Amino acid sequence: MLAVLNKPYPFNSDLKHNAKIILFISVGVLAYIVFLMPIDISLFTKKEITYLITGLTVSTFVMLSMNLIVFPSLVPKLFDNSRWTIKREIIWNAWTLVSTSAIYYLLYSFVYGVIVMSVFDIFQFVFLGLIPVSALIIINYNRLLRTNLKTARQLNNKLSEGKLLKDKFIDFDSDYKKDNLIIKSDSIIMIKSADNYIEVYFEKDGIVKKQMIRNSLNKIETLLREYDFIFKCHRSYMINIHHIKEVQGHSQGYKIFFEGIDFPALVSQKYIDDFNKII
Repeated sequence: MLAVLNKPYPFNSDLKHNAKIILFISVGVLAYIVFLMPIDISLFTKKEITYLITGLTVSTFVMLSMNLIVFPSLVPKLFDNSRWTIKREIIWNAWTLVSTSAIYYLLYSFVYGVIVMSVFDIFQFVFLGLIPVSALIIINYNRLLRTNLKTARQLNNKLSEGKLLKDKFIDFDSDYKKDNLIIKSDSIIMIKSADNYIEVYFEKDGIVKKQMIRNSLNKIETLLREYDFIFKCHRSYMINIHHIKEVQGHSQGYKIFFEGIDFPALVSQKYIDDFNKII
């Protein structure tokens, strides 16, 4: 149970979005009180009823503003999204319920001079306090659902695009036409500069093969620019990150090892930060 409570939970720290939520819920509470009248006010004057309805609406707005905007702005570390958990979300919702219900009770007592209330009266105020809290939970749930669905669609699109790129054929032109090479992009393991040539290491039928092509690494880099899984890691090397077997550190950067190739590609200091981001 404790493990579940300590699981990460996204805190809604979008202040602009929260301001819209506060206004929406406050208007909703006003409509609920006016049209459904959850509290017995039959013995009160119209002036007292007006004070109560206005006070409850304003109280809702103020308490939600304090809990969703003011407190997170004053102590942002406490509401750090990376540290927010299910347990904290439950505690915070409980606090919002208790504080809002307490304000409703104090307002009612102030307007009507009622201090001692029955259990049923207290239940009515707690129930009234549940309205904004329940609305917050529902809105937050729908926000998370929309966000996750949107992210999932984007990831699926990215996966589809990545699959299309991996299945796409690349035509390596050579100054000598007989050396031309056409292979799938994902079969490329590594490309190494060798004077006026490049050495293309690729996989075919489970076997690593090499072909020399008269071309420059700079031209090949331009050719492969759209393939984000093929990365220039050194002035003499381009690698396919999908085929990396092992990474070793050394004084000048990294050494990258591949299955079936008996020497490593190098990652120079210039490219280390970019390499770390894509791995």
